[in-house]
Amino acid sequence: MINRKLAPESRAIENIKLIHPEHTKLGNGCNLFCFNSGDQELVRIEWIFGNLTFDPAKPLLNMAVNTMLSDGTTSLSASEIADKIDFYGAFLQVDYGYENSQVTLYTLNKHLHNTLPVIADILNNSIFPQKELETFKRNQQQKLQVSVQKNDILARRAFNRAVYGATIFGYAAEMADYQTLHRDDMLAHYKQMYQPANCTIIISGKIEPQTLSLITDTFGDRWANTSAQATTGQTAFKPAPELFYFTERPDALQSAIRIGMPTINRKHEDFQSLQVLNTVLGGYFGSRLMANIREDKGYTYGIGSGLASFKQGGAFFLATEVGADVCKAAVGEIEKEINLLKTELVPEDELSLVRNYMLGSTLGSLENIFSHTDKFKTIHFAGLDYDYYDRYTDTVKNITSEKLIKLANTYFNFDQFYKVIVGKY
Repeated sequence: MINRKLAPESRAIENIKLIHPEHTKLGNGCNLFCFNSGDQELVRIEWIFGNLTFDPAKPLLNMAVNTMLSDGTTSLSASEIADKIDFYGAFLQVDYGYENSQVTLYTLNKHLHNTLPVIADILNNSIFPQKELETFKRNQQQKLQVSVQKNDILARRAFNRAVYGATIFGYAAEMADYQTLHRDDMLAHYKQMYQPANCTIIISGKIEPQTLSLITDTFGDRWANTSAQATTGQTAFKPAPELFYFTERPDALQSAIRIGMPTINRKHEDFQSLQVLNTVLGGYFGSRLMANIREDKGYTYGIGSGLASFKQGGAFFLATEVGADVCKAAVGEIEKEINLLKTELVPEDELSLVRNYMLGSTLGSLENIFSHTDKFKTIHFAGLDYDYYDRYTDTVKNITSEKLIKLANTYFNFDQFYKVIVGKY
């Protein structure tokens, strides 16, 4: 019998073991990574493509083309594609990101020979029907009309423009931009971007020999590159000279606050240490910002900070919504917490709690083979190796308060932060 009067024994996390993939490069230039694990007859297959270089004259192409991939091919309509996937209990989704876009298929192994041809058709024969395009533009414009009524959305858009400038990272769609979407441009963009030389396929799950054979046969020699080479890679950040942005909304009950600045990315030697500092400040529910702004002052339901990492650089950001009447006071408390990190050592008990939280969260996130795959994608597309996670564990376990105060003085200058407020101030 378990004696429930005794707390379970706790142990320090020594290391975190990750599953490594097998790598093959197909003859057409496509990179294939396999994570073979699990007992269920299920696989997840991801086709990941580098976005074409952002064109300010046609800013929506990367997003629109990826979103509409499954809206019709030369042989199948959007509803027929959906019916075929649903019939076999599979799941298909498309995802757009700043640097990469992807198509993901979850399917049982026994149905792969029926579902895989649908993906091949999408990646080779999408046609972006004019009727579907008009519906897409109308729906997106309606969503935009709704979203720009929200203070937090306006604050995020303004913050990204200020920090990242006229790049894909700082771009925010306007109503008129949807009129720049034309089917001919989308077809040309599609043919250049969605080809094997610009694709990484990642398979995870129970990968049987016949499964791998079917995938390599379908997306190997039978999938040919076009004559137009994909021009990928995004331009560097172009931060604005102005640091403060205030949009007044007289009827606002809450004000949205977004504060931060461009900073280092995942490749920098200080990045993992900065993650620890960020966690102390606002990276988890027990952070200083939550304790002060939410628990003590009652200004907000939630506040948090984070680090964004891209190939071109990184950014530190802090976001919250507070009562409109306490907006200025909230900003003052945020500045106070940041300055405390620069002048006072983090107590050892607080740092120990953060260490346990960060290592425990990382370990807890590895619940299945798909989680291991996601960890791989983080480092692979950043140009890093698995020793990144070894260094991460070592950094979190051994970082000192002295190191944190030095980092705070190096990277946190509140006077040089971009500050965006929407509502009342």
